This record gives sequence, C-alpha cells and structure tokens, in this order.
Amino acid sequence: MIRTQVYLPKELYQEVQLVAKKESKKSAQVVRDLLSEGLIRRKKKVTIGEAFLDLASVAVKGGPPDLSTNHDKYLYED
Repeated sequence: MIRTQVYLPKELYQEVQLVAKKESKKSAQVVRDLLSEGLIRRKKKVTIGEAFLDLASVAVKGGPPDLSTNHDKYLYED
C-alpha cells in the first residue's frame, strides 16, 4: 500500500469515525472501502453519449431493424 494524507471537512471526518466505530474497523479501512465503492460506481456510470455509441456499434453489426425509430426504447428501458 501507498501512504497518503488527505484533508477532510470536520463533518466528513466525524462520519468516517462513526462508521468505523459501528463496523469495528479502523478509519483508514473505512476510507479505503468507501473510495473503492465510489470508484467502482463511477466506472459503471454510462453517459447518454456512450449509450448512443454502444447502440451505433450494435447497428453496424446488425442490430434491431427498428433501431432508428425506437432508439428511446432501447436506451431508456431495461
């Protein structure tokens, strides 16, 4: 591991301390866990532009024949 130093606002520091106490962890571990979760979530976030590019690549490969008229359905529905 690499050691680093970060300045936290008082409220955030207190929240980290509270979580650490509740979960019987060191505050450093809580910060590492939260950073990891946040970075993973950030990587998973897909922008609308990326979604359109994904749709375009499907269309080039022979996607649904109604893609141009029903693109909203394919973009926003699960």
